Amino acid sequence: MIHIIRQRASKKQMKEMLEVFGTFIKLAVDVRLATLAGGGELHADCEQALLNDGREQTDIWGADWDPANQIVTFESLINIRPRQNNRKLEVQDPLLRSRIETIVIKLLGGVEYE
Repeated sequence: MIHIIRQRASKKQMKEMLEVFGTFIKLAVDVRLATLAGGGELHADCEQALLNDGREQTDIWGADWDPANQIVTFESLINIRPRQNNRKLEVQDPLLRSRIETIVIKLLGGVEYE
């Protein structure tokens, strides 16, 4: 189940977002509005949820959240954006990575899920 998270996720939301993969959550993170969508089978599913919510595609980046280890990873097909100087799956700009990580940890970090 995909949830758009605007404030700290609940235990129920975390459990539902983990239903697809069990150990990690695919995310699309809106770096301008500091929100995210998580829980889809594809990063693009989460991205679409944010776009349907009125977000701008240029502000949305793909990441994964590993709640057991509290780790954010930054690889996704939606991150390949030559026009935004990101030519790889991984977010290349260290400042952008830091922003994504800050948002994810603020909204998902430390939330119980078992």
